Amino acid sequence: MSQQFQVYSRAGCHLCEEMIDHLNVLKKDYTFGFEIIEITGNPDLEDRFGVKVPVLMHNDSEICHYFLDVKLLIEHLKT
Repeated sequence: MSQQFQVYSRAGCHLCEEMIDHLNVLKKDYTFGFEIIEITGNPDLEDRFGVKVPVLMHNDSEICHYFLDVKLLIEHLKT
């Protein structure tokens, strides 16, 4: 079973779009899935993440934010 990640994102965020595009490219070489969670309009998520988006998470663990850290993602996939 592949690992499932979460990308906390905001509509119109160019950094979010870049991270999602990069993740889609990496999915060709690595087995994982991810869901995009829109924070706009969700007060709890807006309080938690604010302008820190995009944030790549695995369950409750933050892997990276703003830019995809490929090295950390790959290390996380190995666990």
